[in-house]
Formats: sequence, structure tokens, C-alpha cells
Amino acid sequence: MNDMNEMITFLYNLQPSKLINTEDFYEFEEKQYNFLLYPVKRSKEELIDIYQICEELKNKGLPVHTFILNRENKIISQIFDQNYILLKMETKKEEEMNVIDIIEFQNRLVVSKAKTNLYRNNWSDLWSKKVDYFEYQVRELGKNKKVILNSFSYYIGLAENAIAYANNTNNKFNFNPTGQICLNHRRLDFPNLTKNYYNPLLFIFDLQVRDVAEYLKSAFFKSQTDAWIEFKAFLNIQKRSVYEYQMFYARMLYPSYYFDIYERIMNNEESEEKLISFIEKSSDYEKFLKKMYVEINKIVNIEKIEWLVK
Repeated sequence: MNDMNEMITFLYNLQPSKLINTEDFYEFEEKQYNFLLYPVKRSKEELIDIYQICEELKNKGLPVHTFILNRENKIISQIFDQNYILLKMETKKEEEMNVIDIIEFQNRLVVSKAKTNLYRNNWSDLWSKKVDYFEYQVRELGKNKKVILNSFSYYIGLAENAIAYANNTNNKFNFNPTGQICLNHRRLDFPNLTKNYYNPLLFIFDLQVRDVAEYLKSAFFKSQTDAWIEFKAFLNIQKRSVYEYQMFYARMLYPSYYFDIYERIMNNEESEEKLISFIEKSSDYEKFLKKMYVEINKIVNIEKIEWLVK
């Protein structure tokens, strides 16, 4: 840790205190500000777009984290054979953002066609490729992973439902979506903390309903009551097109919560036991999806999934 302290001082002329090494990044304080040091997982082209987005958001008064340049005036630093980016948090107090906060933030930056490196709205293609890879991976490497072997086919089935639902929706609307493309994140957790939400390294562009769906999925597995309250708030804040509601429902069907942990297990970063609490709530989640369908259909008629909505 002392070596990392010294590298931060050398590269950024900062004197870090309380340096913490979390699972994915380093965090430290300096002169009452919080700094986050992240390994680089975005392409050069994506980073250029992200940097421009940050400038646009800051001009609108939004406190997204600031990229800190190193002693060579570059945003990327190599430390111990790994590339890193240093961010400064512009909010000193850690706060939670609910579904209304999320939508209000998204409405501040709707996509321009120049930001194509950050588009992620071809869900069914991305999901299909992932499912094919996961199935291959389990056949080749999953023989001793009992929790995965006993649950995998169920979640693949859910994913295939989500893919079919998204494909049917796109076909129905002739691939001419009526949903707004705006700023989103790769993932959102519940509670949704500003430390993560204002992190530009998580930014992508997608349908507005993506962030809400990922946030609600995370909320469900921590507090079903809070998840339902937030879902009702999402329905009440503004009416959407049939296309958006159906794509939202497709996203709720897709079990990203399972596959995210599955990938960490296969990378030896997590134990299989982490999946058990999710698996134990699978029937409750089906009921949650059914209740969602009923509530959405009070507003617009969306496609029905027979086995789920009996």
C-alpha cells in the first residue's frame, strides 16, 4: 500500500491519506476531497467521448467526478503494469439517488449522434452472444460447480425469454424505436450512491429505461418493499411509449444479477455461495414480474408472457 501511496504522490503531486484498496479500485482523501483510482477498462475512443460528456455535464452544473491529469497532463497513468485513471469526487457528502433522481439526471443529457462509441442499445444481440458464451463455458469449465449446474438452465431460460421479448418488440416497431436514448450506466446498484452514479467510467448511452430496470433488479434482492415503491414512482413520473414499457420489461426479465455473479465465479473472484440468496428468491421474483405486468397494463397493453402471467 505504501508503494501505491508513493506512486500517487509522484504522478499527481497529492498526499493521500486513508488509502483503501476495495475489490475494484483505490480510494483516498486529500485536502477534504475524496479521490478514486480506477483500473482502465474502457477503450481510448470511449474515453474521449466520456471526457467530452463530463465537460457538458459540468457546464450544466452537475457534479460528476473530475478526471485528474497526471504530471504528463494525461488522464491515463501506468502503475505497476496496470493502467489507471484518477477521479476526484465533486460531492463531499455521499448521498443516495432514487428513481426520480435517476430520471431527472438522465433528462439533462440526451444523446447526440456523435457519441456512437458509447451506444449499448442492441440488447438482444449482446445478450444472445453472452448466453452462447456462457453455455459453452459451463460445458467446458463448470463440471465441478454444483450451484451453477443446478440453477444455470433456469436463468438461461429467463435470458432467452428476455431476448425473444426484445426481438419481438423491435420487430413490432420495425426497428424504429420510440424510446429516448440518453445517459445510462453499465450497472446500477441499490442503494444508488453518488460515488458510483457520478462515476463517468460507468457511463454509456442507452434507452432511458435501462438504468431504472437495473436499479429495480438490485433493489428487489435487498428490499422487495423498496423495489415496489420505486417501481410505482417510475410509473407515475411520466407516461412512456409501448415500446419503452416493453423494453423495460425485457430488461427486467434478463437476469443480469445472476450472470454478473456467475462471471465473477468463473474468474475465481467469487464463491458459488454468493448465488444462493438470489436463487432462493427466484419464485418471489417471478411474482414481482407478474405484478409489474399487471401495473403496466393499467397504463398500456404490453406483450404477455404466458408462463409468467397465468
